[in-house]
Amino acid sequence: MIRTLRKMLCISMALVAIVLSVTAVASAQWDPYPWKRVPRTPDGKVDLNASAQSTPYGKPDLSGFWMPDDPVKHLLNLAADLKPEDVPLKPWARELYNRRIENNGKDHPGVSCLPSGIPEKDNIPDGLKLVQTEDLVLLLHESRTIYRQIFTDGRPLPKNPQPTWMGYSIGHWDKNTFVVETIGQNGKTWLDMRGLPGTEALRVIERFTRPKIGHMDIEVTIDDPEAYTKPWTVKLAWALQADTDLIESICEENNRDPAHMVGR
Repeated sequence: MIRTLRKMLCISMALVAIVLSVTAVASAQWDPYPWKRVPRTPDGKVDLNASAQSTPYGKPDLSGFWMPDDPVKHLLNLAADLKPEDVPLKPWARELYNRRIENNGKDHPGVSCLPSGIPEKDNIPDGLKLVQTEDLVLLLHESRTIYRQIFTDGRPLPKNPQPTWMGYSIGHWDKNTFVVETIGQNGKTWLDMRGLPGTEALRVIERFTRPKIGHMDIEVTIDDPEAYTKPWTVKLAWALQADTDLIESICEENNRDPAHMVGR
């Protein structure tokens, strides 16, 4: 037990070091400037408890600048709310997962400034700007200064997608919930910083619901028949960062992580 705790402490400290380097960047934003067309309290602040607004085309407006509600929990461990035995890893995937933990996560793609995939990108505490139109939703991520396109114009997912880091996403509305399906990731990304694996067969379903201005609920289903015996689901949340905006974040410009990532 003591040995296991020591291993967990080592990986946690190594990964938290990366997280802290990320969140330090997140503090460098534009000067505060009041957003337009959002409800405000009498003191002039955005009313985070107000009901979510609607777009001119009658759908819930998900736009805003968002951060994970908990900046560490699901980034370090996507399955933090599940029992270990409830994560349906196949034997080879569990062996790889355990090996990554044993190795203090030193081979995480982010150490080399490579992008996160989906769903890890949902949990990066660098902030993201969601821009919503009727036919396209854009997620502009401060981390890596990378973007994600979610097409809502009725097109299907590509039949034979070239694998990419962020994959290919289409979305549709289920009443007040925005449902996003993503395929075509390259299998090089981790689902979290501890090392839950994904393969090129990974299909991710995200369900975004905004019950009020300041909060977004996200239900994420992992369906990867190469790595897991069945689909499994986690619940995430974002908090609105009002009256601010994203700024570029170039990982390669000042990356000091590799020298400090020590494995076995």
